[in-house]
Amino acid sequence: MTYCVGMVLDKGLVFMSDTRTNAGLDNISTFRKMTTWEAPGDRVITLMAAGNLATTQAVVSLLDERSKSPEDRTPSLLGAPSMFQAARMISETLREVIDRHSDNGMRADSTFNATLIVGGQIAGSPPRLFLIYPEGNFIEAGEDTPFFQIGETKYGRPILVRAYDRTMGFDEAMKLLLVSFDSTLKANLTVGAPMDFHCYAEGSLHKGHNGRIEQDNPYFQQISQGWGNALKDALNSLPDYEIPND
Repeated sequence: MTYCVGMVLDKGLVFMSDTRTNAGLDNISTFRKMTTWEAPGDRVITLMAAGNLATTQAVVSLLDERSKSPEDRTPSLLGAPSMFQAARMISETLREVIDRHSDNGMRADSTFNATLIVGGQIAGSPPRLFLIYPEGNFIEAGEDTPFFQIGETKYGRPILVRAYDRTMGFDEAMKLLLVSFDSTLKANLTVGAPMDFHCYAEGSLHKGHNGRIEQDNPYFQQISQGWGNALKDALNSLPDYEIPND
């Protein structure tokens, strides 16, 4: 399983993904699920993937090869005129890969399915964030849906719904995402550290602050322990339920 989050802020976009993949309890591996393409001064595009590992790696490899082959007539992410067209290009590549491996054509419940989050900015347009489904269709983040999750979403969603604020800075957004990931890691062993992240500042058109947070990262440990203690304190501060005497 996987957990990835893409979030829209007034300041730009924030992405975070775990790195665990598993094919049973005795076959757990670490794979990077976040990829970023950059043409400094023109565009930055970040993709995160959840689903069949062979499918997601094939999609990323195809997109990467086409972006590095300017003589190829196949459209590339580095030539897309808008983020909408980039999302469309990625969705078509996903559909192409699934169709190639599926005996009965592309189906949402196919063994080879995958779900993607793609976001970024191309010069002349604002940052945009999209969620791409296995069927190849996609939706865009907006005022009512300012963030997307893929993979094991249910454990980390409550904190995002309650605490997300579009005006928060990147430092606050990272704190929020780490709490969301910590809740997911503790509830589901198929999601695991390290976590990759990318903070893209609107208008920069350069890859932003990015890196990897390991399980033993001191700040992550502080967040994990502090959030656990805060929940206990909040629970203890609430009035007890009174059971009437018989």
